[in-house]
Amino acid sequence: MANEKKYALAPCSGMSPYGLITRVASVDIVKERDDLISICMGATSADREGFKQLIRKYPIIAVNGCEGSCVDKILEQKGVKVAKIINAQEELNSENMKPTDPVRLDENGEKCVLVMKKKINELID
Repeated sequence: MANEKKYALAPCSGMSPYGLITRVASVDIVKERDDLISICMGATSADREGFKQLIRKYPIIAVNGCEGSCVDKILEQKGVKVAKIINAQEELNSENMKPTDPVRLDENGEKCVLVMKKKINELID
């Protein structure tokens, strides 16, 4: 690992194609790297006990799905400032890509996931 610091990825949990891409990309990267964990935004929003401490333990990378930046806003409401921010819609638009299904990955969705994994890795490293 080029970076010894551990981060927590907080992917969008919205019901848009971009939200799905952020979740899949985040889960994949966490499996591939030992310097990352993931945070469930639903549990964070609901103030589940273990997540109150978790969101303060590691610097958080907000993996927003769109310009709504819900991840940033939820964490701000919990008193947490994110360390880094990435927006899937912006990143994919810059690559002329657009996912189309909010619940299933098709071939295009898988390509979008690969782009987002690359972008997240670049943000971390």
